[in-house]
Amino acid sequence: MDTRTLGSVGSVSEVGYGAWQIGGDWGDVSESTAVAAVEAAHDAGVDFFDTADVYGDGRSEQIVGDTLADAIRADEVTVATKAGRRLDPHEPYGYNEEQLRRFVNRSRENLGMETLDLLQLHCPPTDVYYQPSTFEALDELVDDGLIDAYGVSVERVEEGRKAIEYPGVESVQIIFNPFRQRPAEYFLDAAADAGVGVIVRVPLASGLLTGTISRETEFPDSDHRNYNRDGEAFDRGETFAGVPFEAGLDAVDALSEHVPTEHTLASLSLRWILDHDAVTTVIPGSTTPDHIRANAAVSDAEPLSESTHDAVREVYDEHVRDHVHHRW
Repeated sequence: MDTRTLGSVGSVSEVGYGAWQIGGDWGDVSESTAVAAVEAAHDAGVDFFDTADVYGDGRSEQIVGDTLADAIRADEVTVATKAGRRLDPHEPYGYNEEQLRRFVNRSRENLGMETLDLLQLHCPPTDVYYQPSTFEALDELVDDGLIDAYGVSVERVEEGRKAIEYPGVESVQIIFNPFRQRPAEYFLDAAADAGVGVIVRVPLASGLLTGTISRETEFPDSDHRNYNRDGEAFDRGETFAGVPFEAGLDAVDALSEHVPTEHTLASLSLRWILDHDAVTTVIPGSTTPDHIRANAAVSDAEPLSESTHDAVREVYDEHVRDHVHHRW
């Protein structure tokens, strides 16, 4: 597994593991299945794990912390979590030191960590990025030894560009994949110039870019791909990367014609992301050990050809751009 530098956090595996699925919003996942998924990722060479305090109301953090307890104590892995979405109402004024300290202490307990490796603001309202007191509060948490470093998880490119103006921000987590290409135009170079790490989430567009979803696929009631297609529960960009379902399937059909023989649609998508040097790590989520091992193996794959990159751009321009490019 190749590594890349994540701001001041240090080197992390360029393929990480996103632990949203083992917490909730993806249908029912048993504890044994969740533990096996985390173990499979670690065994495959993944040493960067991303979770959040609201994934299953702390369930994801607890499973990651318990499963990786020995590796955490040995400093063999980096665990990133997120805070802020527990606020009710979810308003900018809630992103203050008192609330963040409370969230951090809960995450420390869930993960079994004295000091969190990386705390990320969890897609806060845009006004938070224009609220210096929030970032001063994060500096206080670093000074107190509760967190080693902090970053932000953003919905929009403009939020990421504003966040990296704060010198303490070490990472930005953002949605980026063959169906969400705007960050390549307006964000990645700026992050690299600032020395800020980039964590890519939703790399497979909620499963669209695995090629295993069809027009007949039905999702459980508890799966966000059922209940959040139009943003009913949270930002619609988190579900299918914001691409309307039918348009996404048309784009998948078109892109599938350009998958090289040595790749699947999923591995092509992950390799396409890693071909952008400013990306530090990509965090696909899965509960299937074979899929997790295949995702990790993308680190060993050769960069895609120029013609394949051209084909990805052409599919995006024809089927996807008008739906997402101006929004995120």
